[in-house]
Amino acid sequence: MAEERHEDASGRALERVLSALRAGMADLTYAPGALLPPQRELAAQLGVSRDTVQRALRQLRDEGLIDSRQGSGSRVLTRAVHRANPAGETGARPQTLASFIGRAFERNDIVLDVYTLTSETLDAHIRLQAERIRARETAPDRIALRMMLPDEEMELPYPRNRADPSDGRVQARLHRITRQYLGNLKRTLRDLLADGFVRSVDVQVRRVRLTPTFKLYLAHGEEALYGPYAVIERRILLDDTGEEIDALDVLGIGATLTHHVTGGDPSSPGALFVSSQQQWFDSVWEHLATDD
Repeated sequence: MAEERHEDASGRALERVLSALRAGMADLTYAPGALLPPQRELAAQLGVSRDTVQRALRQLRDEGLIDSRQGSGSRVLTRAVHRANPAGETGARPQTLASFIGRAFERNDIVLDVYTLTSETLDAHIRLQAERIRARETAPDRIALRMMLPDEEMELPYPRNRADPSDGRVQARLHRITRQYLGNLKRTLRDLLADGFVRSVDVQVRRVRLTPTFKLYLAHGEEALYGPYAVIERRILLDDTGEEIDALDVLGIGATLTHHVTGGDPSSPGALFVSSQQQWFDSVWEHLATDD
């Protein structure tokens, strides 16, 4: 019991619960409208205290992902389905970020380029893949990740306080969350290198003075997941004061993604989309982005 309390205090147990629940919502284990398992059941499944589960559920509620009511449990709100490419390509199937990242990690040489508002969703899926590597379910030799995030010195249109757009506390909270999950992601990959599970890890992060209106994941220059951010109204809990405010924000883990692949025809819609998005990413990375 003392060991469990120590684990909870370290924050690692909370991160593990959040990663598991976010991944479950992304791959539709917990579909929109479904109730999450009871707190006691989640605590037993994940090997943590009920208090840790409660803290994780509060955070997911604050992020607008679930609705928690006394006596009614916690219900998933966000639409975590990532739709297939609507361009009418033959053989297109529904895709999730979980399957996209999972497929990338089946490669011996993993190459990922990511443009997003935060690193939160990617962190959850990288952690799951790291567990697979440690369990010897997959054995990549090299992992190379380039990630572009918005410049912290730039004022973003979201998230923001609806009543007071000049309230800097909301974006300060965003930056704290981004740094937290970015740090987690870097440690996860570098620990794989330090423990000898992979031969090479190259994580590069750059900041760019652009407002992300979409998220983009590119794998090996052959596949792309793309999705626009939908602006929503939700309540946000300010960590430093405990105050809840009405805010404008965007869907992160629930954003709808479309899947595009190059296939064997370089003139196909999928190939042209992947090529154009890779060119866009490379050009912004080279000419506009600066090292984090």
